[in-house]
Amino acid sequence: MYLPVSLKSKHPSGTKTFDLPDIHPIFLQFFFAASVSMSFRMEGQKWEDTNKDILVNVLGRVGMESLLLDVPFVCKSWYKASREPQCWEHLVFPTFIKPDDIDDICWEPEIPDSGFIQRLEMTYQENLSVTEFVKLIVNRSCGKARIIELPGGCTEEALEYVANECPRLKGLAVGSYNEFINGIIVKFISKWKNLEMLKLGKYDLKEIIPQIGLHCNNLIWLSAPYTYIGKEEASALVSSLSELKYLDLHGGNFEKEALVMILQGCKQLVYLDISKSFGFNDDDPEILKLASQIPAFMCEGSMVIPVIEPGS
Repeated sequence: MYLPVSLKSKHPSGTKTFDLPDIHPIFLQFFFAASVSMSFRMEGQKWEDTNKDILVNVLGRVGMESLLLDVPFVCKSWYKASREPQCWEHLVFPTFIKPDDIDDICWEPEIPDSGFIQRLEMTYQENLSVTEFVKLIVNRSCGKARIIELPGGCTEEALEYVANECPRLKGLAVGSYNEFINGIIVKFISKWKNLEMLKLGKYDLKEIIPQIGLHCNNLIWLSAPYTYIGKEEASALVSSLSELKYLDLHGGNFEKEALVMILQGCKQLVYLDISKSFGFNDDDPEILKLASQIPAFMCEGSMVIPVIEPGS
């Protein structure tokens, strides 16, 4: 899940803010190993003597695959550190795991994450279904998980487990391959009182937004790409989530009047992405004027689909 991140640094003209891209776990491991190795050679220390607090802090950033398949096999102290709940506060699951309703003999994934899944099965000699895997990983967080990106094909059982075991959740990404979960997440939204960031797939927003507004008073970031936004959806956004600061609706299908309602009603927005959407043109003067007060506004590639009359 992409989250807005910035890095402040000193500059002769004052404090300047730069975008900080996500660091790939492989690079993070490389830099960490190199720095630790150099300091160990200088001080004559051993790998197992690494300061535990520092180690846990770094291991919490390397990603799920490394925490399961690389770190535990370095040495005993690293294995113990990798089991600390603080290492499992950010849980980004692979996009695809074996669905619960598919037999092992029929499961031969040709998917981007297949390398991770195959390594996992070979290392632990288990063929975990998506529900079993979600429960296994969530258990390692001991209720401390702060950000979760669910795998595709996530089940209601797995989602309910996350809701019950992760009450401190601040960020949740449902993903684009969970249309079933999108339809039932409204049942569990009341569990996450501290939620600040939520990413949905295609969803009927007018159903869930009032529940979000009722239970998630800290929400400032909502992503719902490729979604239909009519007057009912816009009205729900304005009345229930008027304090939103970050809103991503790119690729959506808009009624122009609904977009105007959002621009007029959500006064706290500092980021709005409605690029590559339908229902308005990206050079519409009314839209551009209303959005002129939003520091980060994106509407490039949006257009009105021309109506083709029969026989023309």
